[in-house]
Amino acid sequence: MYFVCLLENPRFSTLADSLLSDTGNSRFPTLSHPNLKAMDYKNYFKDKKVTLLGLGLLGRGVGDAEFLARHGTELIVTDLKTKEQLASSLARLKGFSNISYRLGGHDLADFRGRDFILKAAGVPLDSPFVAEARKNGIAIEMDASLFVKLAPAITTIGITGTRGKSTTVALIYEILKAAGKRVFLAGNIKDTATLPLLEKIQEGDTMVLELDSWQLQGFGDAKMSPHISVFTTFLPDHMNYYKDDMEAYFDDKANIFKYQNVQDHLVVGEDIAEKFTWGKGQLHVAHVADVPKDFLVHLPGEHSRLNAACALAVGGILGIEQQLIQSTLKEFKGLPGRLELKRVINDISYYNDTNATTPTATLAGLRAVSRDKNVVLIMGGADKGLDMSGLVAEIPQHCKAVVLLAGSGTEQLKASYPELAITTEAKSLDEALQKAKGFATKGDVVLFSPAFASFGMFKNEYDRGEQFNVLLAELN
Repeated sequence: MYFVCLLENPRFSTLADSLLSDTGNSRFPTLSHPNLKAMDYKNYFKDKKVTLLGLGLLGRGVGDAEFLARHGTELIVTDLKTKEQLASSLARLKGFSNISYRLGGHDLADFRGRDFILKAAGVPLDSPFVAEARKNGIAIEMDASLFVKLAPAITTIGITGTRGKSTTVALIYEILKAAGKRVFLAGNIKDTATLPLLEKIQEGDTMVLELDSWQLQGFGDAKMSPHISVFTTFLPDHMNYYKDDMEAYFDDKANIFKYQNVQDHLVVGEDIAEKFTWGKGQLHVAHVADVPKDFLVHLPGEHSRLNAACALAVGGILGIEQQLIQSTLKEFKGLPGRLELKRVINDISYYNDTNATTPTATLAGLRAVSRDKNVVLIMGGADKGLDMSGLVAEIPQHCKAVVLLAGSGTEQLKASYPELAITTEAKSLDEALQKAKGFATKGDVVLFSPAFASFGMFKNEYDRGEQFNVLLAELN
């Protein structure tokens, strides 16, 4: 079964054990991965022929492209998006004569005679272009795993999970900064390219990596895992990509711990601990009860306490004083677009939860802010092939009104769950917000938590959230 993974010599410890035992840094040496020898990245990239598969608009691809071009690669950038769609990214690459482009589609010729392919996250598993490169003996690299291969002797902390990655990453990063450590943040982070950090990172530093299932494919190919790994939750997601195969989804996620050794550490959320058997590294189970509610002044919901418990465990492993961890948790104000309280107008609270792209994430948001069926929910978008039944079942408990945005997922929702009492539909986000305002009264909550992907009406979930913020700022 996909939710059982047996490794060698399982050694278990509770979070309390990790905090009460001798958890100084001597237990966790800052070594590069034992199977890899750190290389001089400048010599590694110089004169290499590289194809970058997927430039994108989130800043990561273009940052990596700049880095590769700056260090002397002969670079081909190829993307399914057109020149016009990629205008903002392409503007940053104007000054490089060693970059050529194949936009609006790919060509098999660009996957022959290259030293390696740098693959963006989300490239289909059955991509004929990746298959062509492999057929020709060309290495497939991904930014985060390539970074770890080339980095000096550092501590790597990787965080994955269907929900909770970003908040847990941010909490760990803030805790390490507060402890005075030199720490860097990368991976699945908007506007932050990973490879350029090779120019800044030094031996003894710490790298905190947010890793989605796609980025972890690169770790699987390289047969390596972070020194400290955090696995927050495992729930259905990206089933349109994985073709409803939860085992394939888990296999990618499992690369975060699969290649750990006995010196390494794995932190798991309590729900996962009940379903999985781990081994080889030292296991730490994070429980919601480990974090008192008053620790999280600005983060509502039980799911936020689980994220904080994971961060607390990592701090304990690294020997950081618990009092410092607690003060950092209390001061943390959350991340944009993740159950973010944006405005209170006429005693109506407006939350931006655009990063809730799954029904389980939206349900967690509802449970966190709902009081006596006082929520006006704005949801809807592009289908990801996920089961909506749990969310649909609880909507009547929390919501006084539901406003649906247009999208393929919305149409599927209406067809599959005719019993859902949809109050109204909207053709635009502006219309949805205006309608939600009309349904809300004093003491209510307007929650923008889509439960679906953003494609179609928006460029991505960040664009969706930014548009909501602009419209909300103009709301009277």
